[in-house]
Amino acid sequence: MTDDGRRTGPVEHGFPHVETVRAAIGALFRALTAEGVRAYATSLDPAGAAFGPDEDLHLGAHRVASAVVGALRLPDARMVVAFRPMRDAATVELAAGPEYFVEVSDRFRVHRRDLVAALAHEAAHVLLHRLGLRFPVTADDEVLTDTAAAFLGVGWLLLDAYREDALTHQKLGYLTPEEFGYVLARRARLFGEDPSPWFTSPRAYEAYVRGRALADREWRRAPLAGAGRAERLRYARARRAGAAPARGAAYRFGRGEDGRMRVSFPCPVCGQWLRVPTGGGPLRARCGLCLTVLECAP
Repeated sequence: MTDDGRRTGPVEHGFPHVETVRAAIGALFRALTAEGVRAYATSLDPAGAAFGPDEDLHLGAHRVASAVVGALRLPDARMVVAFRPMRDAATVELAAGPEYFVEVSDRFRVHRRDLVAALAHEAAHVLLHRLGLRFPVTADDEVLTDTAAAFLGVGWLLLDAYREDALTHQKLGYLTPEEFGYVLARRARLFGEDPSPWFTSPRAYEAYVRGRALADREWRRAPLAGAGRAERLRYARARRAGAAPARGAAYRFGRGEDGRMRVSFPCPVCGQWLRVPTGGGPLRARCGLCLTVLECAP
């Protein structure tokens, strides 16, 4: 992993990778199953990630590496951490295990609070390697790795490593700060957790809030029952016409074999497309992938 996701200029913002992020979340549910994902309900807590300046460098590095490995439920994996001068923030040698060799930049000898963030990305690589889960394009695969780290409980550290002011900037990972916030917000809703008190970086918290706003909007889209009045009116017009608005609509219409109109829309938890009948009043739809029960007004 490079210091800023292979960018040397200003930090990229917004949601340029959001479609890949959504695909990555769905891929995690398919690889782990709904029960497997819910086994990651407890995030790595700040106390477990703390690495003070008075602690022995190598003992501390292996301690926090073990904490990350435990949080990602890799109890039989051991990360051996070594420091060396390098442009990248960190890199891992993927093999059969149980030992995985991670090299990290010498700068983490001093900037210790960011070391565990770099290790979180590399440990996520190990988890995905063991699952046999990867995307064919390298850039997309790195987005998958960051998404897995964030969605499975250790990636808040990667967002907390983001700092930016008029003179300097730092961002670890390949997602933008807002995309990290988006993934963390989707995780937070799934598990009823609030990561906001964990952020030591004010800019990281701001990015989390922006990402959370997008995640919240996805829960307020028709045909979900939480849609706002304007969205419900727009959806009703599209339903009568039998065709969703071309721009920005996250639903589509079609008729089943019985001739009845149905609407398809993505689950806001895992992204799996669901299909329910329209016009029959409120109903509950159960996602077959993540098993979430959704209140709908189709």
